[in-house]
Amino acid sequence: MMFLIDYPFVSSFLKETLASNNYQVIKTKEAAALLDGYNINWISSEKAKILLEKNPTEKLYTNSENSIDWVFKNLPNSDKANWIKNFKDKFAFREIIKDIYPDFFFKKVLLSDIETMDISDFPFPFVVKPTIGFFSLGVHIIYNKKDWNTVKKELTPAKLKHQYPDNVIDTTTFIIEEYIQGKEYAIDCYFNERGEAVIQNILLHKFASETDVSDRVYYSSKKIIEQYHKPLTLFLNDIGKKMQLKNFPIHIEVRIDERGKIIPIEVNPMRFGGWCTTADLTWFSYDFNPYKNYMEDTIPDWNLLLKNKDGYKFAILILEVLTELTPNKKYHFNYNKLHEKFEKVMHIRKLDYNKYGFFGFAFVATKNEVEIDAFLQSDMEEYLC
Repeated sequence: MMFLIDYPFVSSFLKETLASNNYQVIKTKEAAALLDGYNINWISSEKAKILLEKNPTEKLYTNSENSIDWVFKNLPNSDKANWIKNFKDKFAFREIIKDIYPDFFFKKVLLSDIETMDISDFPFPFVVKPTIGFFSLGVHIIYNKKDWNTVKKELTPAKLKHQYPDNVIDTTTFIIEEYIQGKEYAIDCYFNERGEAVIQNILLHKFASETDVSDRVYYSSKKIIEQYHKPLTLFLNDIGKKMQLKNFPIHIEVRIDERGKIIPIEVNPMRFGGWCTTADLTWFSYDFNPYKNYMEDTIPDWNLLLKNKDGYKFAILILEVLTELTPNKKYHFNYNKLHEKFEKVMHIRKLDYNKYGFFGFAFVATKNEVEIDAFLQSDMEEYLC
């Protein structure tokens, strides 16, 4: 059982989990810097590589997309590297599961071909996004040809610059696929030694409008988990069998239509939600540790965990100001105002805007969805001081 820790962020909860449980952490320079001051059970990269080669089903968890490169360099021919490649490449993933969804339209295109591409036979609406992507970067919904003409101007190398490695987001190739109807959900799960899916949390991805593609709000609730735990487990088991997954964690986003049909959107491999978000929310909301559950092969007892949770929505909020801010200017975010806006603030994760491009995350609990809707509709300037 090993952890691979990397930038941009590792939460204090994950750090404490590593230290208190004596889990092995691969000693890279990034991990050493991020975990400085904690009593960590280090294992060298060389020894980790040997152990993982000897035992391909050894559990490995990362907090960050950035550390995928370690797997590609040290375990290039492993199942883990193959699973990561096929999940990260949205086109490759669609190819693998196309017999499950034979009528689903998707197409891979080069960024250089987008300007002149003929879309006359494409089904509207459709989505265009990087084949290898992260954090809704470069994602657009196209409802008509006018939208397409507008979006094409945004799909240029200059406007698609980002701070992540190419194995995290590569904007040279895009996938165009039909827009999936229904509500969007995110699932943290792992596949155990027997290849069975174990769900750690289910969250609704809430949007401000039909054209919104941001990641500003996700929330979990007793109602969501009770409604979708069984059908999503069956769905995930199908994916697991198709990919032959074992001892492997994923964060997967799907849409579920009115008939209950589940269609995957994308899969983030070898971790739960990025920036230590969804896994930490699970701890704040339901008081169990999903990192530990995965490592120790524990199945959540949802009947027990959901007691006294009636009516509550447990949400992650990205503290992102939607209006354009002056680069390098010192801005102050009024985190205290969140306590005025929400029934209960469980945790605030403050970040440097000039370093990360947003002010952090808030983890909140409320029985009033109006609070969440108001946050989604706000441009967030009201929080600046």
